[in-house]
Amino acid sequence: MYTGFTNDLEKRFAKHKEGKGSKYVRSHKPEKIVFSEKYDNKIEALKREREIKDWTHDEKIKFIENQP
Repeated sequence: MYTGFTNDLEKRFAKHKEGKGSKYVRSHKPEKIVFSEKYDNKIEALKREREIKDWTHDEKIKFIENQP
């Protein structure tokens, strides 16, 4: 499950679907965006990204399943 930061979600998703990006993204092309959050500044966004990246796969799945 990919977790990342961007200031243009649709553009980033399109590039990943084309296989452009990290080694992981090239070998695991995304199917859809299941969750996103907006932040007023880059520092807060990066803190949140780090928090989510530290979660286990199961914790991420549980979080997504509990979204409205």
